Amino acid sequence: MHVVFSPRYRVDIGPHVFPTQKYQLVHDRLLRDRLIDAADVLEPEPAPWEDLALVHTADYLSGLRDGTLSEEAILQLELPWSHEMVEGFRTMVGGTILAARRAVAGETIAAHIGGGLHHAFPNHGEGFCPFNDVAVAIRVLQRDALASRAAVVDLDVHHGNGTAFVFESDPRVFTFSMHQEHNYPMWKPRGSLDIGLADGTGDAAFLEQLEAALPQVMASTPECVFYLAGADPYDQDQLGGLSLTQEGLRQRDRLVIETVRRAGVPLAAVLAGGYARRVEDTVAIHVATIDEARRACEGRV
Repeated sequence: MHVVFSPRYRVDIGPHVFPTQKYQLVHDRLLRDRLIDAADVLEPEPAPWEDLALVHTADYLSGLRDGTLSEEAILQLELPWSHEMVEGFRTMVGGTILAARRAVAGETIAAHIGGGLHHAFPNHGEGFCPFNDVAVAIRVLQRDALASRAAVVDLDVHHGNGTAFVFESDPRVFTFSMHQEHNYPMWKPRGSLDIGLADGTGDAAFLEQLEAALPQVMASTPECVFYLAGADPYDQDQLGGLSLTQEGLRQRDRLVIETVRRAGVPLAAVLAGGYARRVEDTVAIHVATIDEARRACEGRV
């Protein structure tokens, strides 16, 4: 199994709840624990601007590229603008595109140490998400006739509002979000399947609802599934209010990965959010996701 990563994902955004160093820490931990080899790691190129334009408007991309976003747009994005920030996240979009290409090319499962920027809309960014990497990757697969139908399984603690909006009129893309209902974002555009969970939902109830929902996702007959394996449903997350344990999150990953693998559908796994009080916990959750993907590839699940 190939794992996509670039050190450019670690972006200096100053004091911030979003630990961009987590990507490098996940990469290093995977190598240290010998869960992957250096030869398994693929480094992406930045997504071409023409690929980004498959989802995002010309005016918005121009503002990001040239540093001419309005103060309001920067406040909504919740990230300070810099060339480093734009190029780091543009590279991250390239990473999700590369993972998707590898998955549909016959590798079955590819994992990305990054991605899951599901709050970006065509004409603006929100919630630490300047680009919507999964939406761009799906549009690239469709444009290049690599996959027409796709499904998004978004298990970040926050609703995938940007992704739902992008695909609301495209019956070829099934968007499933299971999230904390009373949490950011306030406006939650309707996806194909949305499950809003009560505050404090724990492992058993979460896994029960997920197991019931996944057959509906797979019934949409996707040719590629994108899994947003957010670490922020964790009970020690600063921006979440669900109560999953690290073991519950690993069981979540195993359930999604095995369901998609049994259906014989390519899977691209991306990390999405994670803001635990101890960054080591976020890293451990993300490492477990990639370990579950690796085990599935080896037939050990």
